Amino acid sequence: MATNDQAPWGRVDDDGTVYVRQADGERAVGQYPDATPEEALAYYERKFTELAGQVTLLEQRVKRGASASDVSKAVGHLKEALAEPSAVGDIDALRTRVAALDTTVVELTQQQSAEAQAAQAEAVAYRTALVVEAEALAAQDPARVQWKQVTASVDDIFSRWQKHQQDGPRIPKGEGNDLWKRFRAARSTIDTHRKAFYAELDSVHRDARSRKQALVERAEELAPKGADGIPTYRQLLDDWKRAGRAGKKYDDALWARFKAAGDVLYGAKTALVAQDEEEYSANLEAKNALLDEGQAILALTDRVAARDALISLQQRFDDIGRVPREQVRPVEDRLRKIETHVRTLDEEFWQKNNPERKARSEGLAGQLQSAIAKLETELEAAQASGDKRAIKDAQEALDARRVWLDALG
Repeated sequence: MATNDQAPWGRVDDDGTVYVRQADGERAVGQYPDATPEEALAYYERKFTELAGQVTLLEQRVKRGASASDVSKAVGHLKEALAEPSAVGDIDALRTRVAALDTTVVELTQQQSAEAQAAQAEAVAYRTALVVEAEALAAQDPARVQWKQVTASVDDIFSRWQKHQQDGPRIPKGEGNDLWKRFRAARSTIDTHRKAFYAELDSVHRDARSRKQALVERAEELAPKGADGIPTYRQLLDDWKRAGRAGKKYDDALWARFKAAGDVLYGAKTALVAQDEEEYSANLEAKNALLDEGQAILALTDRVAARDALISLQQRFDDIGRVPREQVRPVEDRLRKIETHVRTLDEEFWQKNNPERKARSEGLAGQLQSAIAKLETELEAAQASGDKRAIKDAQEALDARRVWLDALG
């Protein structure tokens, strides 16, 4: 006997046939013999639960933003599965939910299409920015470029390009090809400029290396001259500074040789100075003692006595001999001071005893003496008369003539 109230959505007939209740009536979904009605219903209810789980899973995927095409395929499969499913449950409700998902697919397709277009536009803009960045580097003056920095920048741009190509959205093939051509052209320009720059730099370095090699050889040839080679070495050093760079590796090695050649010369000078110090130190003491004695000449005012004393001093000074090189100038300066004093005494004597000047001086002195005598007479007359103005004028004129006469004396 059939049971009609075994479950809300289905029943089991006496022969074990299982039915599902739908809006349009009952439909047989299968048989489950050798089992109780409850076991038979439970089996087909589990089938429904599996279908319901698939619908729920698809709904969740839609909420998480699954691909519209994937959702559309899944909806199609569920529609087929729900056409006449061998399951017991609210089949109509599942069909309604799947129909709703079918409608959502259209909206999802439009939304994802818009998002895809926006992502494509953003990707094109990003790649374009990379191209513009590379083209800006390519447009720089090759002579002013810091090539290490530019090379690092180009490598970084290319790395970003590759990463975006791998991880970012696909862009239209035509635009992608055009952007890649521009980027490749910019990189090619940079590579060409860089190669030309380093080729020219290599040429400059080779020329500088050749010049510096020649300077090193000339500096090393100065070694036999010892300290006397130092002036020539200094000229070579000026040439070295003007020779330009030969590349760090070569510059360091050549400079080490050039400096070593100079060290030989300056070492010889140091040794010579040390020898002079030892050999001529006694002469230095003797000359300084003689010059201390000669300080007395500076106090003499008699030019003849001063000149005789200076001649004696100069002869003894020369007889003593050489002094250390570093002390030549100080010693000579002390002697020049005494010589200058004696020469000044001579010059003053001859200025006073120059015949022409003496004649002029004596003639002027005579005139002044006559004027003074006349002014003395005028002063006496003014004093006798008591004329204060006349006394003042005569006294001032008389004082002035006496000053001039003293200056001539």
